[in-house]
Amino acid sequence: QVQLVESGGGLVQPGGSLRLSCAANGIRFSTNDMGWYRQAPGKERELVGSLTIGGTTTYRDSVKGRFTISRDNAKNTVYLQMNSLKPEDTAVYYCVIVRFNYWGRGTQVTVSS
Repeated sequence: QVQLVESGGGLVQPGGSLRLSCAANGIRFSTNDMGWYRQAPGKERELVGSLTIGGTTTYRDSVKGRFTISRDNAKNTVYLQMNSLKPEDTAVYYCVIVRFNYWGRGTQVTVSS
């Protein structure tokens, strides 16, 4: 059974940083493209960024230069490093295996003073 488990969310002040983790069971990140999505209250879900099997990353414009996706194959875990956080980054963040549409349950990120 495939399981994706996000962690690392929390409350942070504007300008602060968080690192989200997504650990996978039953599937390997090293052989699957993945994405980080987020959904803010009252808004549609949106793609934050993606990481291909080959290691290519892409990001939505609003997070470019602030967010970084990485992968640890030995731990079968992907990360979303978020710096210079803004209130508009507040959302539930999800880890997704794109090919099979596997989703984690999400982790809440709140950016507020």
